[in-house]
Amino acid sequence: MNTVLKLSSLLPKGMRIQQINHLTLFKFTDELGDRLQTLLDKKKADTLTATENLELEAIAELDEIFSYINAAISSRSLRTD
Repeated sequence: MNTVLKLSSLLPKGMRIQQINHLTLFKFTDELGDRLQTLLDKKKADTLTATENLELEAIAELDEIFSYINAAISSRSLRTD
């Protein structure tokens, strides 16, 4: 059975919006950042379960999305300054 983890399920407890200088950026909460580190450690130790691997993939995808959005916000800010 293949379980799918929806990215939106990570948002309520996993996302915070942080003001850095004049930019509003998307960041992981400490809770989600800690969970990511735990999963990465388990992957490195080769003790990650299939379900945890799906969770790790979802968090990594969310990280890519946040990075893209934050880069776009930063780039836009540089053009308007």
